[in-house]
Amino acid sequence: MKKVIIIDDSALMRRVLSDIIESDKRFILSDVASNGLEGLDLITPDIKKYDVIILDINMPRMNGIELLEKLNSQRIKIPVIIVSSIAKEGTQETIRCLELGAFDFIKKPESFMESKGENFRNRIIDMLAAATGLESVRSRASQQAAAAPVKEIKAPLPYDIKAEARKTVPYTKKYVRRPHVTVPLTAKRIVAIACSTGGPKALQTFMPMLPQNLNAPIVLVQHMPGGFTATLAQRLDELSRVQVREAKDGDILRNGNAYIAKGGNQMRIIKAGGVYSISLTDEPPRNALKPCADIMYESLCELDYDEIVCVVLTGMGSDGMLGIAKLNEKHNLYVVTQDEASSTVYGMPRAVKEVGLSDEVQPLDRIADAVTKIVGVR
Repeated sequence: MKKVIIIDDSALMRRVLSDIIESDKRFILSDVASNGLEGLDLITPDIKKYDVIILDINMPRMNGIELLEKLNSQRIKIPVIIVSSIAKEGTQETIRCLELGAFDFIKKPESFMESKGENFRNRIIDMLAAATGLESVRSRASQQAAAAPVKEIKAPLPYDIKAEARKTVPYTKKYVRRPHVTVPLTAKRIVAIACSTGGPKALQTFMPMLPQNLNAPIVLVQHMPGGFTATLAQRLDELSRVQVREAKDGDILRNGNAYIAKGGNQMRIIKAGGVYSISLTDEPPRNALKPCADIMYESLCELDYDEIVCVVLTGMGSDGMLGIAKLNEKHNLYVVTQDEASSTVYGMPRAVKEVGLSDEVQPLDRIADAVTKIVGVR
């Protein structure tokens, strides 16, 4: 069994999390602490005592950020899951935790009834499983659900998507990659990136390595709720030579600019009047994801790009694979996936690689060079 420590100043939340952990025989609650200082005292005598830490951010004496800084300074490598009541003004604290190596974060429920619900329980269990290298008990069910046709969306969309493009395919299917064709620098091209768990930290390595004069715009889906993507974009913009922003509805795509899908929205790329732009929609989540990379990739299917470079970074699940499979049917693609060794979770890039859609597998610190080599600079 995987050993868990909860560090949270709320006795009620410690009780809720304890009940969730004890509901799954793969995990055992080893200890609890009411602040970071107590947690550090429990962790440091024996760093092998725990397999995963569940950590709040706002606590007395020593908060979650301070504890993460202490663990980093002592080179203690235990997966940390942030479970915190973070409002909009606290998103910078969450991004800072991810920068310090937190595995991922889950927002605390806003009510007691929500904290006792299946959705919160499943998110905690799935995150614990991923952080400790176990398979999610729901992964097979999720794959079966993803293999079924996606229900028609009745809400009006910015353009019509053929019914065929709405279908998904079994994960067991292997694809034949269409050969990549080299196109001139004047060709129409775009870089489309998908990432999830571990993505914010990975992007802080990848994005600053891209040249300012990259010969393509970048569109990016990072699985995050509303309010967090603006902070992430601001932080990446400070670090990068390309301009990074949270996507807004109607944004015109420009070379050397990166557009991060707004949390809580789906992002599509459209073309009108000869101009490519962003369309943010309120259509429902797909496979519980909003934004969803498959939707972003599918939106590129009917556009006239001469070259589409797909990049799939660290993340749980397989989001992006089905969308890239659709693109492969009719577009000149080049697909770069992150390797297992440098991935926080080798899920999304692995799915693309195992079905035969990846042209190149690279460690994180070499992906920017691979993209630049294909896309070129102005």
